[in-house]
Parts: sequence; structure tokens; C-alpha cells
Amino acid sequence: MNNPAVTNLVLSLGAMQVARRLPLEDPDFITYLRIGYVASQLISLAIYWFITLKIRRRNDLTVLKYVNPPSAMNPDAKPELVTTTVKDYDLVETGKAMRGLFMGIAMMAFLHGYLKYTQPLFIQGIMTLKGVLESNPAKLHLWGKKAEGDLARPFKTAGGFLEGITGKAQGPQTDAASIKAAEKAGAGGKSE
Repeated sequence: MNNPAVTNLVLSLGAMQVARRLPLEDPDFITYLRIGYVASQLISLAIYWFITLKIRRRNDLTVLKYVNPPSAMNPDAKPELVTTTVKDYDLVETGKAMRGLFMGIAMMAFLHGYLKYTQPLFIQGIMTLKGVLESNPAKLHLWGKKAEGDLARPFKTAGGFLEGITGKAQGPQTDAASIKAAEKAGAGGKSE
């Protein structure tokens, strides 16, 4: 059971079953649930902050070149050549993950604060920590795994709906031919 999608499904289904048995009408319990949710978010932010410190301390200035494919929403756009360093790439990816964490907090504030749902506090408190600990930056900088396979930079993106319809992979291209073609075409070139 090494597939994150399967473990997410199993964990969320299990957490929902547990949440059904919790006394969600008890105001004292809801207070503890809120404290637990806030604590899990703070722990998640602390983990990302620690990963950011490790990335900066490691200071890997190895050059990384890849070609971002054009957006599926804008078929007229050209592929974009990106030249960056491993350090900068990892910092950007960790920043994206942190923004995702803040979006989740905003969504939970709406669900719990405005719509008064309490069950998602329990489930998201667990799922957020799991997501942080299984993120690519955490695998590389917290767990010390090698940057190869699925962890090779640039990270592969999960297949989306449009990719399934068109059959085209939307992830960044790292092969020498794509990079050379983008350099010759003057494909914008973005340096980070």
C-alpha cells in the first residue's frame, strides 16, 4: 500500500467512520477539535519551514533546465524554457505547497466558521499532516530519499482530466531535444 492515492482513500474513509462516532454536538469536544486542527496546521507549517531551512542550508546550485508545456486552456501558447537551480526549484515547490496549505485553511474557515460543519475539522487535521509528510519536498529533505524516479526534478505532475481526454502528458519535459528546440525557438525562457 505504497500508493498515496490508495492510502488517502483508506485513511479518509477510516477517519470518516471515526468522526461519525465522535460527540460533535458537545461544545467542549468541538473546542478540543478546533485546537487539534489548529495544532495540525501549525505543525504542518513548521515542517515546511524546517524543509525551507534545510534547502537553504544545502544550497544546491546545480543548474536545472526543463520545458514547461503550453497550457491546455491556451493551445496557442508556446512551450516555455525554464532555467533555474535545484535550490530555487525546491524553494518554489515548497512555497506552492505552503500556499496550498493556506488555501485549505481558508476553505476550512468557510466550512466550519460559516457553514458550521465540524466533521471536516477532524478529517482535514489528519489528512493535512499526512499530505505534508508525503510531499516531494519532505521526501527529499526530511526523509533523505534520492532525487530519482518520481522524485527527479522537475517533479512529475499528476495526470488531470484534460490529459486523460487528449492523451498528451502535461508534465515538464527534460529531454535534451525538447530543451534544445525551446532554446532555438526562443520559447520565452524564464530564469528563476
